[in-house]
Amino acid sequence: MRVLIKLIFFASWVFLIQPLLALIEVEGEPPEPSLPNKDVPYLKVVQLVQGDAMQRQYADALPSLLAEIRERTTLNVDPFPIYIDSFEDELIFKHPVIYVNFADRPEWTLTAGEVKNLKRFIERGGFLFIDAGINASFLRGNVRHGQMHSFADWEVSPEIEAALKQVFPERRFEPLPRSDVFFKSYYAGLPDAAPLPEAIRDYIVNEKWPQGTYSSMVLRHEDRVAVMAMPIMAMGWGKSEFGQWTTRIGFRVLEGAEGLSERLSEAAYGGESYNTTREDGRSDVIYCETPGLPAWVQEPSGDWRVFRYYHSQEISDYAHTFYTRLGVNMFVYIFSQ
Repeated sequence: MRVLIKLIFFASWVFLIQPLLALIEVEGEPPEPSLPNKDVPYLKVVQLVQGDAMQRQYADALPSLLAEIRERTTLNVDPFPIYIDSFEDELIFKHPVIYVNFADRPEWTLTAGEVKNLKRFIERGGFLFIDAGINASFLRGNVRHGQMHSFADWEVSPEIEAALKQVFPERRFEPLPRSDVFFKSYYAGLPDAAPLPEAIRDYIVNEKWPQGTYSSMVLRHEDRVAVMAMPIMAMGWGKSEFGQWTTRIGFRVLEGAEGLSERLSEAAYGGESYNTTREDGRSDVIYCETPGLPAWVQEPSGDWRVFRYYHSQEISDYAHTFYTRLGVNMFVYIFSQ
């Protein structure tokens, strides 16, 4: 009998106190929002490789970048891409981003099925990034040149332009302004340039990559960026299993001197010359004595400058940091649209 009375009393106490406890919970501090469980990735990136995916360019590049994004941001992204060999693959409709390195597709003439699928993919909100989709004219003679050298040209490779004309005949690529939010979607500006040699620091900060920007050509669909092409970025992303960069990068720097324009304009020359496009539409004339390696340039102003090449561990580390930050910005930008 006593046990029964105690049970009735306990039940009555719980019934009376429960609303008070609920009131205290409501009036207290709101609970901390929970982040997505990163043990279950839910953002996946599709990578197109025409042929054997094991033979792709910079095989460790995209996984390394995606792992960096996963670590640095709240984007719950799978560091392992899904590989396809054609835009005809229906998998593209299950994921919002396709990454393709220009050199991983030897033939850029699209099939009828690819044109149909890629058009539908973009119209449904998909984003296509073409790495090394900008190759300056002096780099086009050998596909490897465009994988090892970047150059701030403001014109997509002819193969890319022709391929996208198949999909959207009336649309054209246009420069992405350096003021675009893309360039500050996660990181803003350049990494600290103090480690760079003083001789090249000003050129890198003010001319090569001003405000942390990079030459970018985009194709828009309904006022949003749907396709983006840049000079090679993957060479700056890859890390080994021990966290070390897997490539070594140098800088190509333009330098001038008093009387140099007069001497170069009259110099004997035995190589090839190429026109490249500036952001404002004007042209530079690039002179190459060795294929893929520019020696000097005649600028629209009439000035001439020479290219010099610099290599050091500090330069390589700085370039890797820049390309990785730019890659993080790209994916934050894509997933934020």
